[in-house]
Amino acid sequence: MHILIVDDEALARGRLRTLLGDCAHGPHLLQEAADAQQALRILQTAQPTPVQLVLLDIHMPGQDGLQFAQTLNSMPNPPATVFVTAHANHAVQAFELDALDYLTKPVRLERLQQSLQKAERALSTLSVVESGPVLLIQERGGTLRLPLSEVRFLKAEQKYITVRTVQRNYILDGALADLETRHCEQLLRIHRNALVLRAALRGLEKYDDPEEGEGWGLRLQGIPELLPVSRRQLALVKTELKDGA
Repeated sequence: MHILIVDDEALARGRLRTLLGDCAHGPHLLQEAADAQQALRILQTAQPTPVQLVLLDIHMPGQDGLQFAQTLNSMPNPPATVFVTAHANHAVQAFELDALDYLTKPVRLERLQQSLQKAERALSTLSVVESGPVLLIQERGGTLRLPLSEVRFLKAEQKYITVRTVQRNYILDGALADLETRHCEQLLRIHRNALVLRAALRGLEKYDDPEEGEGWGLRLQGIPELLPVSRRQLALVKTELKDGA
């Protein structure tokens, strides 16, 4: 596991490094930072293995640990966070920030091992979720691994592709034809400018467009609007719905 220790006290960082060396869950790739700014630089440049767990102090000069946790949560693929602090009164705030665990100093080896076990379980769950195909989305200066199973449809715009999930839209560079070829088992073309996730198909409905006249629209799981289906693709979509029923 790639672990980043963030603490302004060198002695505290050294103790954690020693404890991590004594843990049964290892070996680990360890890095250290004395403040949030240094930690952010490490997180942004960690290659080829990204930081998976941050052991984070709260009281530090500059941006404190709670503020830095908010920064971590805004990242496309944030690492797990375990707070390590001498102050027990910030636990509620820490867990509101989705902290994996909260350790008080002096840290005991058994508690640290429990935190590492939690991190390993979380990483294992994430690996299962991402074991299928993913789309690589460039966002906020980083790369987001978006599981294809979360996508509902992809629509070609003038110079990019809009990727729609139940929660939001993403922007992707590339060509629909390439995605259709690469993910033909998961994606179905319903229009010259649109692909949909086969598993999300729910039904066809007729609609009347004032400009284009009568047509067929596709219902997708979790998406409120109808997606137009071209006449050329209509029979294929009907077959897909029938086979998936």
